[in-house]
Amino acid sequence: MMELKALTYTVAEGIARVTLCRPAELNTMNRDFWPEMIQVFRAIDEDPAVRCVILASTGKHFTAGLDLKWAGENTLARKGGDLGRQREAFRRHVKALQESINVVDRCRVPVIAVVQGGCIGGGVDLVTACDLRVCSQDAFFTIQEVNIAIVADVGTLQRIPHLLPQGLIRELAYTGRRFPAAEAAHWGFVNRVADSHDAALAAAESLARDICAKSPLAITGIKQVLNHARDHSIEDGLEYVAVWNAGMLQGDDAACAMKAQMARETAVFADLAG
Repeated sequence: MMELKALTYTVAEGIARVTLCRPAELNTMNRDFWPEMIQVFRAIDEDPAVRCVILASTGKHFTAGLDLKWAGENTLARKGGDLGRQREAFRRHVKALQESINVVDRCRVPVIAVVQGGCIGGGVDLVTACDLRVCSQDAFFTIQEVNIAIVADVGTLQRIPHLLPQGLIRELAYTGRRFPAAEAAHWGFVNRVADSHDAALAAAESLARDICAKSPLAITGIKQVLNHARDHSIEDGLEYVAVWNAGMLQGDDAACAMKAQMARETAVFADLAG
C-alpha cells in the first residue's frame, strides 16, 4: 500500500483516479508531489486492470503550481561550493522534476485531466502532458513562470506547441495572462467545458467509461502511435504503425471486435498484461 501525502490514488472498474489532495494549500506542487507522481504512474503502468486515468484535484483550484517556498528553500537558493558542480546538480534536479510530468505523457493508457478554478504554472505543464482535458466554466490556465522571471522548464513550452497555434502560445507565455475556459475551448485546448467541477468530473467519467469499453490493446497502441507521430516525421510514423500492427494484430482483440460488429453485439476485451 502506497503512503501518499500530496495525492490520493484509487482504481475501480478499469479507471484509475489520481487526485491532488491539498486544497488548503491550493494543491501546490510541493516536495511530496514530484516523487509521488512517479510512484503512482509507475503503479498504473504495472496494473493490467487500468484502462484509463482521471487526474483531478480538490478544492477551489486545480493547482497554484510550484510550491515557491519549497522551491526557494531547496532549489533556487542553493549556494556554496564550486559553481559548475552546483549547476550540474541543479540540472539533475530539473530533470527529476521533468520526469514527474513525463510519466503522465508516457503512461500506457489515456489520462484525462479535470480542471476547476486556476491551473497555474506547473499545472499547465501537468495538463499538457495529459491526453484529454475537461474543465469547469470557471477554469483558467496561466503560464505563470514569466511572472516570476523564469522560463517554464518541465514541459509546457515543449508540449503546448502541439496543442495551440504559435501566435497564441507566445502571447500566453510572454504575458502570463489568464487563458479562460471559453477561450481554451474555442482553440481546442480543452475537450469539454462543464457548468461546475462536479459536472466536469461526471463528463470525464463518461469519457473514461467509453475508453474502457474499447480494446485496451488498441487504445494503448493508438496512444503510442499518436505520441510517436507527434515527435517524428510522417514517414517515420507510418513505419512505426506498420511495425506496431504487424505485432499487435496477432492478438485476439481485432477478431473479437469484428465478430461482435457483425453480430451487432458488444465486444468484451481482456485486460492488458501486467
